Amino acid sequence: MRSIKTWWLFVAFLTGMALAMVAEDLILHHRNNRLEFSAPHTDILTGKPMARLRNALEVPFVLKTTLWSGDRNHVYTSAVDRFIVSFDLWEQTFSVVKIEVPRKTASHLTAAAVRDWCVSQMSLDTTGLSGSEPLWARLEIRAEDPPRDSSPLGESVNSTGISLTTLIEIFGRPAGSQPHWTLDYPQFTLDSLKSTRGS
Repeated sequence: MRSIKTWWLFVAFLTGMALAMVAEDLILHHRNNRLEFSAPHTDILTGKPMARLRNALEVPFVLKTTLWSGDRNHVYTSAVDRFIVSFDLWEQTFSVVKIEVPRKTASHLTAAAVRDWCVSQMSLDTTGLSGSEPLWARLEIRAEDPPRDSSPLGESVNSTGISLTTLIEIFGRPAGSQPHWTLDYPQFTLDSLKSTRGS
């Protein structure tokens, strides 16, 4: 009987560790009715994207954040945006452009700062949510395949800019050969984020 109890304690410990690791990969903050994301252990400028950048070519990334409320079938809100990253071979620093309105740029960044800057643009509005409502969050990042035409943004650009529908559809397709990351945050409440921040 004691061995069974010990086993369940061990399983509970491992489960708690797993949740802690997931939460550490994706960190959430709640400020001014905005849910903010960070992913400090995700290295997006590696492998194929980095090889392309070192060949003086731009690399497009698409980021998506999603917030579910009540249960995992109800998407409360989501955001999708595209970022174009370039590399200065002389300075060994990166620049990034956020494509969707409001268009933003940042330059002279490290690889980690590129990731942090892009993810920081993907906050979600939590207005209307109660502090005790069950919530789930996800951050998705995809490096896109090199465009076939001369435009660094490929077919997603039209006369009025990037089609939001096209960006959303990207996450419905197989990831292909390019790197991609899906980071989930386990069930939480806004109140729990406040208590974590205060501890």
